[in-house]
Amino acid sequence: MAPTLAPEWQTTDWINTPEPLTLERLRGRVVMLHAFQMLCPGCVAKAIPQAQRVAAVFADAPLTVVGLHTVFEHHDAMTVTSLRAFLHEYRVGFPVGVDAPDPEGGPIPLTMQAYAMQGTPTLVLIDAEGRLRRQAFGAVDDLALGAELQGLLLEVR
Repeated sequence: MAPTLAPEWQTTDWINTPEPLTLERLRGRVVMLHAFQMLCPGCVAKAIPQAQRVAAVFADAPLTVVGLHTVFEHHDAMTVTSLRAFLHEYRVGFPVGVDAPDPEGGPIPLTMQAYAMQGTPTLVLIDAEGRLRRQAFGAVDDLALGAELQGLLLEVR
């Protein structure tokens, strides 16, 4: 089965970037999307540090690490103000978008719905053509991730 175009992100706010990011704007670059919640233990202990390492190791490569704060529980506690403080405290420097809430009041935000995410952390790899190449729920091994990213980078024209 051939890879399909990744759904565009639906966000309400962006942090650590002067303007909102879109997959269209990032075309030509590999994108590692890290979906997380600031109250998710696996995100804080494993996924966020991994995303920070990827951003540092691949800083000179045509790769962009993007965070997506996708809140599907504890909605009242996870405000944008709280997220800004969290990102500052954990020294997260990569861009982070805030997933748009369901306009019909459902608990699952729009981008999370579009990608059919099972929860957080979720890792999404998008190639330079904007195609969804991998989606993984839970912790991903560093070495395997590095090899996958390098493979996607070798495809960049």
